[in-house]
Parts: sequence; C-alpha cells; structure tokens
Amino acid sequence: METESKGPVAAEIEKRLLEALSPASLNVINDSAKHHGHAGDDGSGESHFTVEIACTAFEGQSRLNRQRMVNKALGDLMRDKVHAMAIKATVPGE
Repeated sequence: METESKGPVAAEIEKRLLEALSPASLNVINDSAKHHGHAGDDGSGESHFTVEIACTAFEGQSRLNRQRMVNKALGDLMRDKVHAMAIKATVPGE
C-alpha cells in the first residue's frame, strides 16, 4: 500500500478505506497542488485526491456501486474535508 501524501486528510482516507474494505492494494494520491487557486482549494493542501483501490468486495459490483462503497467508507470526509476525488475502484487482477 502506498500513500503519496502523509497529510492528515490523506492518512484518514487511507485508514478508513483499509478498515472498511480491506483492499488488496490502495494508493491515495494528493492532487491538490494541481488545483491551487481554483474553486474548492481551501488552502490546506489536501482538498483534491485520486484513490486507486482494488478489493474483492467490488466483485460483481458496477462501477457506480464501487464508487458508492468508497464514498460510504469515507463518510463525513467527503462532505467536510475533500472537495474532489477521482476513484479508480477495481477487483484485484482487473
């Protein structure tokens, strides 16, 4: 498992996804620098992320349901701390 940003929001994203979904692989990428000064940039340096996650819980689920599972695991972070998140949710080996 790899986390590019060690900031508190990225760490919490990783923690919640590990606990809720037990992924085979997880990569939390902080994209906030690319959005500096744009809408949603709160100045924290942790407002925009990409999550690449592979877990067996996604097997048989549509792309939309996989994203819903990720959003559910993240809960209030999506409302309170994260402005935007790209999610690549796969089954291991996909």
